[in-house]
Amino acid sequence: MSDRIRGSCLCGAVHYTICGAPQLVGKCYCVDCRKASGTGHCTHVALAEEQVELTGETACFESPADSGNMIARSFCPTCGSALFSRNSSMPGMIFVRASSLDDVDAISAAMSVYTSRAPGWDRPDPALPGFVEMPEGGPQAVLPGD
Repeated sequence: MSDRIRGSCLCGAVHYTICGAPQLVGKCYCVDCRKASGTGHCTHVALAEEQVELTGETACFESPADSGNMIARSFCPTCGSALFSRNSSMPGMIFVRASSLDDVDAISAAMSVYTSRAPGWDRPDPALPGFVEMPEGGPQAVLPGD
């Protein structure tokens, strides 16, 4: 993986650069991720906020997760492309949407969550570790320790 990964929205009004390696890349099959993505799952690139350099303006939609934590989903207000999210239980972290990467092969998923909610037409990769729901302890439980 390159130490700098770039991404953008569909119309090009918002660009970002990821500096350094992600803490984790995971697929989520929860209902919210499916509806927000318009497909069977979202692939999130978990990073410290200081690893992401952002240019352009974004809009945000907030809603509660199953846990009750607030998820703030940011997108381009011009074209609507989903770009990243933040979880209120994880200050300082940002979850970039892998679908917005310029080079979608720059990362690879390490695990899947909410596999019990995956639609039949978008089954989880059996080669990846999978969690039927979110692991005990929430998203922090699947991030590597210090």
